[in-house]
Parts: sequence; structure tokens; C-alpha cells
Amino acid sequence: MERINEAVETRPGGARLKKGGGIGGPVLLALGLTAVIAGGAYLGLCAYAQNSDTVWKNTFVLNQDIGGLTREEAIQKVEAAAADLAIDLRICDDTTPADAPEGFTTSAGTGQGARIPLSDLGAEVDVPALVDFAVQAERSRSFLTAAVRYLSRGEGHIFSKPEAITLDPEKTAETAQRVAGELSWPALDTDYSVEEDALLVRLPRDGQSVDAAALEQALLNRAWNTTLTIGLPREILSPASVLTAQDILNEVSGEVKNAGYDVETDTITPEQIGADFDVPAAQAAMDAGEPGSTVRINADIQFPAVTAEDLEAVLFRDVLGEAKTHVGGTAARISNVKLASAAFNGTVLNSGDVFSYNETVGQRTAAKGYKPAPAYIRGETVDEIGGGVCQPSSTLYLACLRANLEITERYAHRYVPSYIGKGLDATVSWGGPDYKFTNNTDYPIKIETVYEKGYLTVRILGTNLDGTYVKMTYEPLSSTPFEVVYEDDPTLAPGEEVVKVTPYTGYKGRTYRNVYAADGTLLSSEYEATSDYKVRNRVILRGPAAEPSVPAVNPGPGDIIVDLPPAEANPGTDPEPPILDPGTDPPIIVLPEDGIG
Repeated sequence: MERINEAVETRPGGARLKKGGGIGGPVLLALGLTAVIAGGAYLGLCAYAQNSDTVWKNTFVLNQDIGGLTREEAIQKVEAAAADLAIDLRICDDTTPADAPEGFTTSAGTGQGARIPLSDLGAEVDVPALVDFAVQAERSRSFLTAAVRYLSRGEGHIFSKPEAITLDPEKTAETAQRVAGELSWPALDTDYSVEEDALLVRLPRDGQSVDAAALEQALLNRAWNTTLTIGLPREILSPASVLTAQDILNEVSGEVKNAGYDVETDTITPEQIGADFDVPAAQAAMDAGEPGSTVRINADIQFPAVTAEDLEAVLFRDVLGEAKTHVGGTAARISNVKLASAAFNGTVLNSGDVFSYNETVGQRTAAKGYKPAPAYIRGETVDEIGGGVCQPSSTLYLACLRANLEITERYAHRYVPSYIGKGLDATVSWGGPDYKFTNNTDYPIKIETVYEKGYLTVRILGTNLDGTYVKMTYEPLSSTPFEVVYEDDPTLAPGEEVVKVTPYTGYKGRTYRNVYAADGTLLSSEYEATSDYKVRNRVILRGPAAEPSVPAVNPGPGDIIVDLPPAEANPGTDPEPPILDPGTDPPIIVLPEDGIG
């Protein structure tokens, strides 16, 4: 009973328990055994990791993954890759941080850089030393943490031993100089060129300089990081000029223009294209491009008919049209013709330009050297400053017709002029009728005037690619003969007659423009204008009638006495103008005054 009682304990409340009974002992024993086993396994894993014949997983040397390989296999893999290894040079805007290795910067790159092969640097790589360094870097640490470190290598562990790579100083200097030169350039402004259906936009790039000496020093100091990357700052030399997509559209979306000619500089002006494109899409493409690269932007392109290159070979090459008229009259009139024609000599009109005779020649004044000469003012012939200046305008009009140019404004004289064919004249007057034409060709034209031996010649120089030419024809519609009108003038002697007003026969007719091919084939015949010239009567002043004469002697038987009327003045005839070439003109318009031609 005593042994039994020794094994029994009394619980609070009177219950008794047997000593040494329950499950506590086995559980604690099991936990203890588990801990011993786990500890032994962990130590065994530590021993395995530390003494493994293969490299730990996710181990990188010179960008090569050698995890799971034996030392010899790792060395072979790295040596095989070493021939193609290169230093990755990245150009940065920020300076090198104070705590960074010499020659190395951790700032973000500009996207510019270079790949420098180790072979260009004369590099010698001690691969076994690199592999051994990577293997021993982890195994040399605490034995008791080896298993944890071995099992936790989920990410790549990169190892580097810069001193295991040696460079040839001479080759390194040469390579640094070359690479720095390739990464140094002047500023490139935004520029663009035109293709058939697109714009090629070169994006801007700031001018920069990379220090060759600094690069050489960084390489020799082996300032690369574990991924063989070196960061080097650049110096901004000059910022580039930047154009946005909207800026470019503003430049190219204007009116399409052919290449032209600038008289003041005696140079050919470039052509102008027309283009349209999606500005937001273009700007997005430009923003995504690398500095200095070229971006293609789809566009609707309209090209001019004549480029500067085209024009250079054919500028003013051909005589498009020419007219020649005889200059008669007083010395003052001849002087006015020469002065007015010289005023528009050398005038150049680019494609689409409009010529105005009054604007080009200007007001005809005595201060400019114009003299009084006969002119038609409201049907009367009077001396007027600048009389005769209609002959240059008329000669120019005929030259323009023969050049197949577009006549913008033209008026016929009140009376048919004698120096040019019917329908081929163009009257002008300051403040009144003007003569205008448009250069409707694709090329610049030049007006050339020459006065020589009593003749005025006007030529239109330009470019005639197909050899076409023009002849003018005149279709008479009606004519109105003048009458002879006598007016008594008591100041004249009896029987004396003086012509007060010279006569003009009235004519109405149409002109036609006939265009011929170079081989003489008629291509077209089109109505040009109607000219309606007024009639003007001959007015003769005469003195009082003479008293009947008294015979000196009395008539004898059989003599017959007859009263004879005074001799009739010869009525004269209308001088027909020479037909130089049947001509042209826009529909006739009644004018407030006739001009001074």
C-alpha cells in the first residue's frame, strides 16, 4: 500500500492522481527527437552547401549564369563568352555622386551610349579567379547560415572582381578617343524633308561633348559595375532648335508655289509644297523617337510643277512672244515712247503674278521727263504730257498675245491707231484705263524692250517646253466711213481752207487667238476680244466766199460768160493702219476718256 500511495497525488478538491502517469513525457521526447533530427539535417545542408562540387544556383559572373555547374564547367562557360563581352558605356546628364567609385555614375542615362568590346581594350580576363571569387564569396561566410543562404537564392547574385580584368593602356587610350568622338556632336535642329506621301522629320538633338580622357581613366580604373556598365557625364555644348508638329504644319500647309526668280538678288527662289497631316498623331510619334533619329509622318502632299532644280536649266530660255511697231510723230512723242518702254524693261513676273502697266510705269509727269505730245482726250486730239505712251502698252499687248499669256484687263482706243493692226492695241491713261496681264505659265517671265532705228520691240522671255506658238486673226464686222464737214472761219482769207480735225473711219471687229503645235498643227482657235473703234469726221475750216470776178474787157459778140464755183478741197481718204498681225482684246468698254496713245 505504501508504494501505491507514493504514486498517487491528490488534486485540489480531493481527487487523486497517480504519480508518473499521463502523456507529457512522450510528447516532449518526440519534440526533442525532432529537433535533434532537424538540427542534424540543417547542419548537414550547411555542410553540403559549403562543400558542394557545384556552384550555388543563380550565381552570375560576367553576365553568365554558372549556377549548378562545377568549377571546371563554370570556367569553360565564362571563357567561351569572354571573347564577346563588352563594357556598356552610358552617357548621363548628372555628375558622379561623391560616394560612387571613381569614374562611375549612378545617375539615369540619356539613352545614348556605346558598347565597347573587351577585345578593343586589349583585355585579359582571369576567368578562374572570377569563378573562384564567386564560389567562395558565399561559402566563406558563417557555416551556420550557409543552408539559409543556399535555400534563399531566388534572385540572381552577381559577382565581380575588377582586378581579374586587366586592360592594355595603349589600346584603351585609342578606343576611348574613338568612342568619345562618336558620342560628341554639334546640335542638330529639327529638320524635315518631303516624300511622295510623307514627311521625314529628323528629331532635334542637343550638341554634346564626351571627355575622352575621363573615359580612358574610368576604363583603366575598372570603374564598371557588376554588369560591366560605366556611366559617364556629358557636357551640353548648345541646345537644339525644336519644332513641334504644329510648327511644321504651319510651314508646309501654305499655298503650293513653283520655284521663282528674285530680281533684287538675281537668284532662283525655292519652290513651296503643300502638306496636311494629323498633328496630334505626328507629335506623339516625334515624342516617342530618339534624339537625332528620323520619324516618318504620313501626310497628304501637293507638289509644285516646277522646282528650283528644274528652273535653273530653263530660266528665261525662250522667246515666248515678240512684237515690233514703228514709232512716228514728234520728237516729244518718240521720247515718251522710249521713256515708258524703258520703265517696264526687265520686269519679271513669277507664276501667277499680275502685271499692271500704270503701276509699273507710274504717273507720266514732266518731272520724270515726259513731254507734251498729241493724245486723244474725249475725242479731241490735244497735246498732253506723256502723249504716245499707248504705243508701248499696245506693243506689249501684242507680245503677250503671241506669248499665249492671260489678258486680265485691256481696252481698245476710241479711234483705230495707225502703228498697229486693228484689235491689237491697248490704250492706257493715268487714273483711267489700264492694261494688265497674268503670268499663267509655270515659269517666271521677263519683259524685254528695245528701241532701235525708229522701231520699238517688246519680247516676253520665259520657258516654252512644247514649242507651241500663237497667231492672231481679225474678223471685220462693220466699218463706218467718215464725212467731210465744213466750218466757216471769217479769220481765213476768202477761199482759204484749213483742216481742223483729221478723220478716222469707224471699225468693229473680233480678234481670235490661234494656238499651233510646234509642227504647225492648229490646236485651238478661240475668241479673244471685240474692238469697236469710233468714226471721226474730217472738219475743214474755210474762209468767206470770194467775190465774182469782173472781166477786164467787155465781152465781144458771141462770147459766153460762165460763173465757176471755187475749187473744192480734196476730201482725202482714211489712212489704213498696217496689218502687222490680226490681233486681240477683251470686250470693248466705253471709257470716260480715250487715253494718250
